Amino acid sequence: MVAQVRHPIWLPAARAPGARTFAILFTLESFARASVASVIPIQAYELLRSEQSVSLTYTVVALLGLSATILMPLAIQRFARRRVYTAGVLLLGLGSLCLVTGTLAGQLGGMLARVIGASALSITLNLYIMDHIRKTQFIQSESLRMAWSTIAWMCGPTLGVTLYSQFGLWAAHGAVAIFAAILLCFFWYFRLSDNIAIRPGKTKPANPLANIGRFLAQPRLRLAWFIAFGRSCFWTSFFVYAPLLMVVTGQGSLAGGLIVSAGNALLFTALLWGRLGARFGARRTMAVAFAGMAVGLTVTAAAGEASPWVAGAFLLVTAFFGVALDALGSVVFMRAVRSHERAQMTAVYRTYLDLSELMPPLVYSIVLIFFGLGGVFASLAILMAVCAVVTWHYLPRRI
Repeated sequence: MVAQVRHPIWLPAARAPGARTFAILFTLESFARASVASVIPIQAYELLRSEQSVSLTYTVVALLGLSATILMPLAIQRFARRRVYTAGVLLLGLGSLCLVTGTLAGQLGGMLARVIGASALSITLNLYIMDHIRKTQFIQSESLRMAWSTIAWMCGPTLGVTLYSQFGLWAAHGAVAIFAAILLCFFWYFRLSDNIAIRPGKTKPANPLANIGRFLAQPRLRLAWFIAFGRSCFWTSFFVYAPLLMVVTGQGSLAGGLIVSAGNALLFTALLWGRLGARFGARRTMAVAFAGMAVGLTVTAAAGEASPWVAGAFLLVTAFFGVALDALGSVVFMRAVRSHERAQMTAVYRTYLDLSELMPPLVYSIVLIFFGLGGVFASLAILMAVCAVVTWHYLPRRI
């Protein structure tokens, strides 16, 4: 009798995950999201024919997505991170499948699926980063992650709008499915392991409402959330209202895609902002960035619909300062959160993105009753000024 021995020579030893691993995953995820970032608001406007209705649509979707984000730790405890991450990727594809229907129901369902998918990907990826990257390397890792995603956010919106304009919905959203499939292959190739401290178990999961209370009881976490909320309010507004500004003023959908791509191209400066943060301190750098954004948005509001290209130019100036918050903002949370609470606190922290997609459109829908699109940017400038003051006065010098 001959013994049968299997030698798993086809499975090479996986390298320890590092900053480049997460940069690759985030870049692929960014391609899947950025390729229709400018298409979705234009698609919504063509269905609804009203800037105010588009704002209300985003408000409803963000409100529903917020509930999913709060409950995400329960899913991670029940199914493990790798499965939640996989589900997030699949939801991006499902969202595009809904959006190609060209109906209002499909628009709402597709936007919601993308929001929930993005939430799952963001939370699980942040947990993997905090498991595998040292705290002293967070600034370097985050700036590298943002810099690598530059090409996705630079080319994606223009690619999506071009496909949409030339070939229709199927072409634009088909690109999302391709990028999502590539992302899923790379994720399983890297074989990231779950932290045993938060793997599925038999203990009863913590109450999501208790997680919120625990989060609010920690001043450093509250501050990290507010900084991230301010940063995200700008980017969510930029992705929606920069294309709308171009379309409403007759410049065309392609012009809107180009503005968004140009703003995203500035992500390559994340490495520069990372060095400035290490040299002058995260507090000083982020406060200056928020102040610069407030000034840029004020000029944008003054130009408004009367001078759309001037407004677009200063939106790009604002985006340059916004990249500083992308490079440094998450570091505040990553250094403040306790290791045994990462899953629960990351889910609560991630609500900044849901609320930044909920609150601004709600405010803008009221502002747009009395003012034009310039009022949107003026409202955002006020928030950025408040963020600058809060960051300067309350963020510790050593962060």
